[in-house]
Amino acid sequence: MAQRRKPAIGFIFVTLFLDVLGIGLLIPIMPGLVKTFAEQALAGGGDALMNLALHDTATAQELASKWYGWLIASYAAMQFLFSPMMGSLSDRFGRRRVLLLSNFFQAAGYLLNGFAPSLTWLFLGRLVSGITGASIGTATAYIADVTPPEKRAQSFGLVGIAFGLGFIFGPLLGGVLGQVELRLPFYVAAALALLNAAWGFFVLPESLKEEDRRPFSWARSNPFGTLKALGRYPIVLAMTATAFLFNLGQRALESTWVLTTAHRYGWTPKDAGVSLALVGVAAAIVQGGLVRRVVPMLGERRAFLVAGAISTVAFVAYGLAPTGFIASCVIPFGALGGIAGPAVQAMLSRAVPANEQGMLQGGLVSLTALTQIIGPPVATGLFGYFISTQAPVQVPGVSFFFGAACMLVGLGFAVRAFAKHPERVAAG
Repeated sequence: MAQRRKPAIGFIFVTLFLDVLGIGLLIPIMPGLVKTFAEQALAGGGDALMNLALHDTATAQELASKWYGWLIASYAAMQFLFSPMMGSLSDRFGRRRVLLLSNFFQAAGYLLNGFAPSLTWLFLGRLVSGITGASIGTATAYIADVTPPEKRAQSFGLVGIAFGLGFIFGPLLGGVLGQVELRLPFYVAAALALLNAAWGFFVLPESLKEEDRRPFSWARSNPFGTLKALGRYPIVLAMTATAFLFNLGQRALESTWVLTTAHRYGWTPKDAGVSLALVGVAAAIVQGGLVRRVVPMLGERRAFLVAGAISTVAFVAYGLAPTGFIASCVIPFGALGGIAGPAVQAMLSRAVPANEQGMLQGGLVSLTALTQIIGPPVATGLFGYFISTQAPVQVPGVSFFFGAACMLVGLGFAVRAFAKHPERVAAG
């Protein structure tokens, strides 16, 4: 186990890192690319999809903003729909095959974006990338396969490190490459995905034994069928509800951080970028160092409750922070809440057998994607209303309070689940 785990975990870490890096690479350049298509439409040369919103739009920026949100949502929608399928396919055919094919088709999605001549082709590329990005659940199932149950929380911390590092370097590299050529980040992301697939072909062993595989089922390969199947394990169903609420709260921060800090503190995009890099650094430190110490010391249940409470308090502090300096000081404290993710994943992975790990992890990714569809419009809508003249009171930090409320309810679900099923959530 230990001999095959070393190169395997290394590949999984790089795969997760490149997934986030690829998304981050596109953040600085995607709005500009959509705007070029909007300018073409206003000049009379747009495609049918872009022209759908043309009739009541005066400027390219307005037209681009209408489609940009849908472009983000399309990626999340594909992850929501296809993550359980990817997980179930890996439960049937093994993790290795799904991961390598996902890397290959991920590169294809980036190339479609890079060469896209119109908004329609840009959407097609994002749909392909969203489907292949759904393999994140398969990657975490691989971690569960090769890690003893008592050490899974520490190993799942690798997911947080990969996400933190990708969140730091992705936007930075995308901004630098985008200055050279707007589409260059797509080509770089495609090359990295192909190189990773080639590396994995030589170093990645299969983690799921033949006797632990199970037949593929369409009923279990959609988000709703997955939740129904997981309903056989009450603790899993309760904790997935908790994970959903925590992720929904996190989306509130992510989608309104730049808007809120610009409105309240007059931050520039550079200021916001530096603060987000600080978030990534703090997350990487917590996931890479503290998780492996705190979870064994407190146990998975207590570690989750403590970290969840810290996240809730941090969101309230973000909402109340009167200055940008104070908001920045909250970031390292709030990062401690990142311990909750690995702790809850470890608890959930203990509760299901080996041949359902792919379905479980795919279901978790699917629920996370659902929060990416629901969370941003709710949070930005709340922010827009409570800074407007129509609002009964000005509350520019309202989206952070919404996030704190989601987490508080999630903690309530967890406490109730722990009380009802104490034998399932014994300290790790």
